[in-house]
Amino acid sequence: MAASLHPAAQVRRADAGDHPGQLRAVPVRHWGRWAAAVLAALALAGLLGSLAKNQNLHWDVVGHYLVAGLIFDGLVTTLWLTVAAMAVGLALGTLVAVMRLSANPVLAALSSLFVWAFRGTPLLVQIIFWAYAAALYKHVMIGIPFTTVTFVRFDTNSLLTPSIAALLALGLNEAAYASEIVRAGIQSVDPGQQEAAHSLGMKPALTMRRIVLPQAMKVIIPPMGNETINMLKTTAYVSVIAAHDLMSNIQDVYAQNYQVIPMLVVAALWYLALTTLLSGPQAWLERRYGRGTARAAQVPPLRRLFTGVAGRLTTERKG
Repeated sequence: MAASLHPAAQVRRADAGDHPGQLRAVPVRHWGRWAAAVLAALALAGLLGSLAKNQNLHWDVVGHYLVAGLIFDGLVTTLWLTVAAMAVGLALGTLVAVMRLSANPVLAALSSLFVWAFRGTPLLVQIIFWAYAAALYKHVMIGIPFTTVTFVRFDTNSLLTPSIAALLALGLNEAAYASEIVRAGIQSVDPGQQEAAHSLGMKPALTMRRIVLPQAMKVIIPPMGNETINMLKTTAYVSVIAAHDLMSNIQDVYAQNYQVIPMLVVAALWYLALTTLLSGPQAWLERRYGRGTARAAQVPPLRRLFTGVAGRLTTERKG
């Protein structure tokens, strides 16, 4: 006697030692899934084994430069560029997003122009532009417009060092993308929330800070976390202006020892390690601001894998 209770399970009569008429659900064996998983694992093991035995990778060179002082100096620059550029991008992006949602047509037009300019041109072009801004303006002056009165004057080459030029390019470019993310988060909040706050006498700025933005965070956090990880990797572009980041120092090394592939492996390993470290706080923030939603209940893939395998083995032992 058999009955179907669920598409993923079949029901059979209990063994003789069980209570008469008792039914037990037995999970269906998905042999195709297991075969595909085994093939994928074998392919991955074969690839890793091939790379480990490949003498052209010069693992001794990789191991030497993986912890070299020059590489750590580049890591410090990469990390501070990532943090500073994301801080500039998030702060300016939030301001631009609020301006785009403003009822003031001038503010809305200016913010739209900002997004259009910085999102519409390649980041590499922006980095090179800021690095060579002295060719356009030899001095940066602050004074009264349309007059000769000047309060402060800087030499552009001294002011826009490679690191500052890289920070400006990365921060302004990120602000254009962050503004769209923040704007989408703000618009996801029910307008009735703002109306209720205004009816209680809250000012627009206070309403935005205490009512709208906290609710919008559940929409903002996931893409903004991805933007942070992407920013970490995007800092490699500043190597074109010798900003002494990780990729710049890697290029300096393989320009001398001609070990291009081993040095690129060093860079890839460090970028992978850093992005892995950033993925943890991102997942925590997603769960923190996604409480009460289906996203908060999602289980990471690796945990789901080990939990599923352990559960399968336990079920088979009981059967």
